[in-house]
Amino acid sequence: MTKKSIDLNIRTYDHADMEEVIHVWEECGLIRSWNNPKLDIQRKANTQKDLFFVGVFSNKIIATAMFGYDGHRGWLNYFAVLPQFQKSGFGKQLLEFGELILIDKGCPKLNLQIRADNKEAINFYKAIGYSEDKVISFGKRLIED
Repeated sequence: MTKKSIDLNIRTYDHADMEEVIHVWEECGLIRSWNNPKLDIQRKANTQKDLFFVGVFSNKIIATAMFGYDGHRGWLNYFAVLPQFQKSGFGKQLLEFGELILIDKGCPKLNLQIRADNKEAINFYKAIGYSEDKVISFGKRLIED
């Protein structure tokens, strides 16, 4: 699936994109020692690969978004826009593109998690209509990377 927005070309992830995608994640500070990015990409490629998108500008990947839908809620992970392209509208375009795909699948709500100290991300999501849910997020590592 491909969508042409003003200057951002949004398309599904291809295996050849791996190094560029990891570069975007590194530049955006998304990679953590407990998450192996190559394994995360391989896992997504095996599960709803059609919901993993990249944003391309001037033939370079500048943005990524991993959406998921479990039949109850949608989820967004690894949403990133290279710092030099933030505040350009590209992030909003990519997010709205994914929202439309989820709506087409019947998804009633999109959830995402933000690190509590990431004020820029919090402000971005609030500005485009997201609000904080009064929940506590729990996690349990099932497989060590």
